[in-house]
Amino acid sequence: MKAVKMKSDGPFRWEGLSDVVDALVTATVEFPRGRRRPFGRRALPSREVLEKVVADLRAILFPAYFGPSDLSEDGVRYYIGHRLDAVLGELQEQVRRGLLFACTHGDATQCITCERAAGEVTRAFALRLPAIRELLGTDAQAAYEGDPAATIPDEPVFCYPGLTAVTHHRVAHELYALGVPLIPRIISELAHAETGIDIHPGARIGGSFFIDHGTGVVIGETSVIGERVRLYQGVTLGARSFPMDEHGRPVKGWPRHPVVEDDVTIYAGATILGRITIGRGSSIGGNVWLTRGVPPGSHVSQAQVRDDLFDGGSGI
Repeated sequence: MKAVKMKSDGPFRWEGLSDVVDALVTATVEFPRGRRRPFGRRALPSREVLEKVVADLRAILFPAYFGPSDLSEDGVRYYIGHRLDAVLGELQEQVRRGLLFACTHGDATQCITCERAAGEVTRAFALRLPAIRELLGTDAQAAYEGDPAATIPDEPVFCYPGLTAVTHHRVAHELYALGVPLIPRIISELAHAETGIDIHPGARIGGSFFIDHGTGVVIGETSVIGERVRLYQGVTLGARSFPMDEHGRPVKGWPRHPVVEDDVTIYAGATILGRITIGRGSSIGGNVWLTRGVPPGSHVSQAQVRDDLFDGGSGI
């Protein structure tokens, strides 16, 4: 069968095209509902630039691993200072764009308030970098000590998707805590796309945190995780329900995700929903579905959860 050759005599013409254009324009102007589309704010945050910012911050935080291969101990101070100065300038511009995108102060393309706030936020973030580095050091150590497959301490830093996701999260969380719109979520979604690990920037996570394997892990916005917690692949810390406002829309920021106390291990495929507390030192078995809190030192398996349902709720 011969292929049919199509001949083009110029631009596409169709009498219904104008109606399609009008419908698309209307949809653009009316979304999101109740808020006029911010036309004129052309300097939107850039995912590409933010991806570079996080890569540069990672090299600053771990220069012996992601910096130049010939970096010497004598040159590390110069390297960190030079690269940090550049990356903070890039970050400040992205923060400015994020603030402008959410700005309500008149001309959102030239807002002095947003300009000033971007500088203050960036300086505050820079002061938090040593604390971020300290936390990431505990995370890397926890990964090495918690995984018998890790042959040297450097391996988790170089290779583990869990540590990549947590690095993104620790950066995004500080910006989230500083009230920056949009940028923290972009940073967390960059990690999500790369690793398959979805951590909302609002989640509060203590030190020595280890995600083993990692793919499919979900940690919701209001989750609180203590020290020395270990999660395996496919774990969900999610919401069971959330209150609605008078218009039937979810109330934002309501505490709806689990609190996981210190020294808890949650095995692969477990789903923990709602504002419940997993007590210190507990372990939650693989594929467990849990919607009630457990006291410290609990060891919960599928069989226990099933028996608890059958006996009316006294088992856990």
